[in-house]
Amino acid sequence: MTAETLREHKDDAAQLFASGRLEEALAEYQYVARAAPEDLASRQKVAELLQRLGRKKEAVDTYESVAMAWARQGWLLRAIALCKVILQFEPSHGRTQQLLVELYARRLAPRPRLTPAPVPVVALPVAASAASRGVEPVSPESPPRHPLFSQLDEAAFLAVMEQLALKAFEPGAPIVTEGEPGTSMFALVEGRVDVVRQLQGGQRRKVASLGEGDFFGEMALLSEGPRLASVVAAERTTVLVLTREQVERLVQRHPSVGEVLRSFHQERVLANVLRSNPLLASLTPAQREAAVQAFQLQTVPANQTLLTQGQAGEALYLILRGQCRVSHRHPDGHESHYPVLREGDLFGELSVLLGLPATATVSTYSPCTLLRLDRQAVERHILVQSGVREALSRLSSERLQRTARLLSGHELHEGDQRV
Repeated sequence: MTAETLREHKDDAAQLFASGRLEEALAEYQYVARAAPEDLASRQKVAELLQRLGRKKEAVDTYESVAMAWARQGWLLRAIALCKVILQFEPSHGRTQQLLVELYARRLAPRPRLTPAPVPVVALPVAASAASRGVEPVSPESPPRHPLFSQLDEAAFLAVMEQLALKAFEPGAPIVTEGEPGTSMFALVEGRVDVVRQLQGGQRRKVASLGEGDFFGEMALLSEGPRLASVVAAERTTVLVLTREQVERLVQRHPSVGEVLRSFHQERVLANVLRSNPLLASLTPAQREAAVQAFQLQTVPANQTLLTQGQAGEALYLILRGQCRVSHRHPDGHESHYPVLREGDLFGELSVLLGLPATATVSTYSPCTLLRLDRQAVERHILVQSGVREALSRLSSERLQRTARLLSGHELHEGDQRV
């Protein structure tokens, strides 16, 4: 059967589904699934339609086979999501529990590069899938890796799987809202979301987009702070959700979950700064990797001075946890206070890179966990990059404008994914 013929049958099936003619839509999708068993999106539509038609056992069997097929291809989150669908209407389904164990065994398996396959929207009783509307989402070139899951032992992995909840969002729907307390973290199973921040004056600006396999929201969850950005579904999107209360229960039973989350968060914060900071973003991938290895982890109590105005800086710092206060003393003796520095903020870079006295004093406002890159490491890993000195010159000349934006609390960098 030609690809064009298959497309015609899939289009017919989507139209029948949209018009509520479920039996006829099922027949069309079954025809496609038999002719092209590698088309997992159509096989998943068969399972969804069987579920909607009340043919529970057939639906479960089909979901199970599709989940295993996704797992064999390395699409872990898709397989997990289908397992959650099965367990939603059959909580004690034994084979699904066993499948989760097999998924754990596969989480470190090599992911081969594959011809992109159609990405299904996970079947939920509350909404029609994208495939039912004739929309074919685009998949990445190869399955996304999941460092968060790959570091857990089997018992902890299965405990996390048990707690995850599956949710779907229509295009334009808010998933998290800037300024609200962070109570959940998310794994993006399917779809695409935009990270949006609000500027002074109320304007909104997109600073990043996230796709399948990405995680977001863990920063506010772990720090118990407000959301630093809004996340909005750019298309129909399915996510797996883990709440703070669930994390706390998991950590009590499996302390490794807390350790893995903290490690994952620290790596994400560092990667975010390397990507979004206008100076560090100029590094090549190899230089970024070398810089990451050179950062030293440092724990500092509250009320400790890290950078003193008028003195040369000896290192640049990245805040992983905690807050720092920043103040500038004027010649007449009065002080100006800058906005508090928070998780993900970088400071000290101009002083250490340009060899100039610090223009402000930075001290810890609360106990802090920091990553520190000393002057020698800066010279070895950053100053060797062509164009960095020119970038430093530009960055220095823009300091006054940037300071004004910082004082307004609305400094933004493209690519900043903190949520």
